[in-house]
Amino acid sequence: MTLTRRTLAILVSALVLPGAAMAQPEANWPGRPIKWVVPFPPGGAMDAIARTLGEQAARELGQPFVIENRPGAGGNIGADYVAKQPADGYTILITSIGMATNQALYSKLSYDPVKDFAPVSLLTVVPNVLVVNAAKSADKSVKDVLAHARREPGKLTYASAGNGTSIHLAGEMFASLAGLHLLHVPYKGSGPAVTDMLGGQVDLMFDSITSARPHIQSGKLRALGVTTARRSSALPDVPTIAEAGVSGYEVSPWFAVFAPAGTPAAVVARLNQVLNGAMKQPDTLKKLASVGAEPIGSTPQELAAHLGKEQDRWGRLIKERNIHLD
Repeated sequence: MTLTRRTLAILVSALVLPGAAMAQPEANWPGRPIKWVVPFPPGGAMDAIARTLGEQAARELGQPFVIENRPGAGGNIGADYVAKQPADGYTILITSIGMATNQALYSKLSYDPVKDFAPVSLLTVVPNVLVVNAAKSADKSVKDVLAHARREPGKLTYASAGNGTSIHLAGEMFASLAGLHLLHVPYKGSGPAVTDMLGGQVDLMFDSITSARPHIQSGKLRALGVTTARRSSALPDVPTIAEAGVSGYEVSPWFAVFAPAGTPAAVVARLNQVLNGAMKQPDTLKKLASVGAEPIGSTPQELAAHLGKEQDRWGRLIKERNIHLD
């Protein structure tokens, strides 16, 4: 090889190798564990969904999904953390309706729900259910609640897991569509809210099926309606709130996966494929059903479109009801 040819070969290698090096991480993904951030404490539906799907996806990919709980500020702490991580497919976020509502609820966010994230897939819906205390409430249907609230405007109380949660917004949507004046009583989490429901300190609650179902089954709480457009397989005998008397009502608390913006499309596609496949496995379906979660799945593009529609919808309600969290 002449000096000129050798020099040319070196120059060509210098041009080719950076591209190969850039492609290598994507081609070999995943080469190490994947961190799955849950922006709420352990023990809830979101945490259970991530652990269930992560376990199944790990079998397919050959790398563990390490669940990391980063709770606080309505999910904003965990979302902000993920938004600032390298876009390499090794950090992902499970989130919920807060991804669509927090920009309207907070005057300032440290991240942009659209620009800072790459949508991966919708995962599941976990319906909320309108419940009353079976021993203390005379209301046996949604229509009874409507009549009660109209007889005593401003006196009927409803508990929530905190301002801006899907449980709170479910109540606001109910009051808005039915033209009611209800008194919102926020708690720091679903647990203490349910405790006061069982004690008779509050009248109503739009609780997650995950935490409400054991008390419904024991007879302590009475289920009047589910918030989703269709009846829930977890409570098939309970009507939707729309069919029970509030036309147009629907609140479908969804869970989805996002990665940092700029994550390679091939990695996003592989994650999407694996997670959607995991939701079809019989053992996974059984575990999801135990927390009242109903798989839906989607493409990344469908999740992006869904997020946009949800931002518009909830933004209008939050403005109409004058809800602010700071």
